Amino acid sequence: MSEYIFKLPDLGEGTVEAEIAEWHIKVGDVVEEEDTLGAMMTDKAAVEVSSPVAGRVIALAGEPGDVIAVGTPLVTFDTTGNAAPPVPADEATQPVASHAEPTVDPATAKTDEWPIPTAQAASSRVQTSPAIRRMAREAGIDLATVVGTGPRGRIVREDFDNHVARERGARLMRAPASVTRSGTEEIKVIGVRRMIAERMSAAKRNIPHFSYVEEVDLSALESLRTHLNADVVDRSDKLTPLAFIALALIRTINEFPQVNAIYDAERNTIVRHSAVHLGIATQTDDGLKVPVLKNAEQYELRSMAKAIRTASSDARNNRSKPQDLSGSTITLTSLGKLGGIASTPVINAPEVAIIGINKAVERPVVVGGQVVVRTMMNLSSSFDHRFVDGFDAAAMIQSLKMKLEQPALIFANL
Repeated sequence: MSEYIFKLPDLGEGTVEAEIAEWHIKVGDVVEEEDTLGAMMTDKAAVEVSSPVAGRVIALAGEPGDVIAVGTPLVTFDTTGNAAPPVPADEATQPVASHAEPTVDPATAKTDEWPIPTAQAASSRVQTSPAIRRMAREAGIDLATVVGTGPRGRIVREDFDNHVARERGARLMRAPASVTRSGTEEIKVIGVRRMIAERMSAAKRNIPHFSYVEEVDLSALESLRTHLNADVVDRSDKLTPLAFIALALIRTINEFPQVNAIYDAERNTIVRHSAVHLGIATQTDDGLKVPVLKNAEQYELRSMAKAIRTASSDARNNRSKPQDLSGSTITLTSLGKLGGIASTPVINAPEVAIIGINKAVERPVVVGGQVVVRTMMNLSSSFDHRFVDGFDAAAMIQSLKMKLEQPALIFANL
């Protein structure tokens, strides 16, 4: 037997260790070169790891949730003849149809040498994200039965949700009128969810948050946005409110540099940045990610909208590199249509401020003594009270509000 030991490589930016997020393989599986072995979780992102050789898996480093150091054995392969099964002599000269299945005698087959294809093996080779694999495993769904609409047949969240909905509908049609439920479910907290839990806990434990909520009249901004979108044919190129808000925030930061900063706890130093590295909190199948628009002050309106769209799409589709998910100096977070009336966003440490956007709705308000219908939205923002005073935070949000209510100020060089 010829062994090949694949060691955990450096996954970027000097990573010294990584957590096993999930395996797409098991001991005994035969894999081809470049097949996906599994996903590793660094402190920045989930990274899929591909096989450097063809062979049969004879050992794995551990279970999902285990943390291993860079340079230690990750997967051990038997590469003898690429671990391919021998072809019987009497079949070697026989023509084989391009889609023919291998013939295996169940009485004599050795599964450790010639694994019989199973739903689990087929599912492991489906292209999708680690989060969807986990959800499928928890729901008992074979991903090989899910139709993917993403690039090269990749299963995206919408595909999985649609499949689950169809399965649930079919079960309801067959289910009796009433069912007694019992039992519990245990889900190990690993991967992105573990990282989110740790970071949120640390942020709330170490940072004295205070929140400030203010309502904003977006009627003028929405009128401008509708006008600018009137001649845009491609829906994906239309300007969103988020692009205006991001631009207005950057203009406001020029007046309040203390909110565009990070706290270096080791040196007990506040580091104020001239450049605005804007984090865009994005919900993905793997959990919350914050892609960063480096030097966001360089963008004008349409390039800002495109940059936000690209960064969010890359995060959702696991195309973001580790460096794309780090280095932010202030974060903008929005729950979109689920934005509610108010929220208390958690600061993305080591930053000192996060600006939250709530849902925009039409409602009656009093303007000039008259009740009129206006498009209203709340800004719910949190600040690190150690370094941002309440007065400064309120003044900053009021300045941002003024620009959003009078959008010409966003583009004026005053």
